Amino acid sequence: MINIDQKTCTTEDGHTIMVLTPAGRLDITTAWQFRLKLQECISKHSPHVVVNLGQVNFIDSSGLTSLLAGMREADKISGSFRICNVHSEAKLVFEVTMMDTVFEIFDTEEQVLKTPPRILASQ
Repeated sequence: MINIDQKTCTTEDGHTIMVLTPAGRLDITTAWQFRLKLQECISKHSPHVVVNLGQVNFIDSSGLTSLLAGMREADKISGSFRICNVHSEAKLVFEVTMMDTVFEIFDTEEQVLKTPPRILASQ
């Protein structure tokens, strides 16, 4: 079981953004729950999602796959998917797998919320 805090923010330009903050490990035992939560948020609340990874001290390939799935879901409906506050332990995994070049990653939640979502056309 993974604990996931969820909140809704509105940007200055009027976009509604869901901020999800999972806590603990994002691995093979918890990634499926997180993936379901992402899908629910994107389909029911907002196509714009920020994942704050400041409380995630471990992430494996399953966790990365759940993040990729969330990004694809958001892209399908012209949303945005961004990550912030990556814990130093998890940051290494992003760098080694080169996922730091795939995701839009910000240092802080405040920084990502001040930056308008980059909305991509559906493909």
